[in-house]
Amino acid sequence: MSPMLYYALPALGGYILLSIFFLRRPRLLHPACAPAFCARLAAHRGGSGERLESTLEAMENSLAQRADLLELDCQLTRDGVVVVSHDQNLSRQSGLNRDVGSLDFEDLPLYKEELEVYFSPGRFAHGADRCMVRLEDVFQRFPQTPMSVEVKAENEELVHKIAGLVQRFGRSDITIWASEKSSVMKMCKAANPEMPRAFTMGRGLRLLLLYYLGLLPFVPIPERFFMCFLPSIINRTYFPFSCSGLNQLVAVVLKWAIMRKSLIRHLKERGVQVRPWATPLAAWTPCARHWGRASHLLGLGLSSHKMSRIVSYTRLVLRKGFMMMMMVMIATY
Repeated sequence: MSPMLYYALPALGGYILLSIFFLRRPRLLHPACAPAFCARLAAHRGGSGERLESTLEAMENSLAQRADLLELDCQLTRDGVVVVSHDQNLSRQSGLNRDVGSLDFEDLPLYKEELEVYFSPGRFAHGADRCMVRLEDVFQRFPQTPMSVEVKAENEELVHKIAGLVQRFGRSDITIWASEKSSVMKMCKAANPEMPRAFTMGRGLRLLLLYYLGLLPFVPIPERFFMCFLPSIINRTYFPFSCSGLNQLVAVVLKWAIMRKSLIRHLKERGVQVRPWATPLAAWTPCARHWGRASHLLGLGLSSHKMSRIVSYTRLVLRKGFMMMMMVMIATY
């Protein structure tokens, strides 16, 4: 054996043991961070599975179904109004092939009478409210409701206007900055550093790399929310690629890489709330495998677009768990 191995192997073994030790006990290195709020059920696009997405009607319906976090996307109109809209181009939502930024707020069209539900191909949402809404109106209507505000484009004016509205309504602690792009998140942090931030795609990949290298326990984590797709919905209700085999491969790889109990437990211990994006339509099946997965994820918190299905499903899980507990008690007795 090479003399170098006599030193390298014990050092590697010590590093692995230290990494595992602090992965399970992160508070020995990092102080506990108490969140301003704990969201168990988030409404994707305001609750787009039961009402038209991003409308006040959808948000009110979601909160009536006990959602405690609204996930919103924002765009900026030509006259500088921040509106809640997932798409910059209005073609899918209204049929008008124009960008939000090319129109004044008063000229924005109505939503279509029905919109296909994201993650649920072939299913459509309807609603009486078809008006696009200002972010300011949402803050006024739901002043105490936590929200996630996603910025998709590198628009510094949009970022500063959102930050100004958040400060004006005094809700910096209950409004989350979200974006897929790290460059946009830098703008968001500079505009209002008091708002909690979610992981960008790049930061999320970096997190996974640090976890598998064993370095995560020793690295600071400024983000407070980790939001990702639930891998099991890929190739079921979400098809990112045209090839079914590729979708299945991605689902398996992501499930293996992301859904690690030790990773999720470590993040929770460090004050990071894990929110997998799910669709109850994919899990709505009387199968113990789905019951177990849903109950586990509900312990973490879920983000979905169909609120009533999630609430009913939660009740089903709890009722099933209660019945099993009673059967065990009777058998023991």
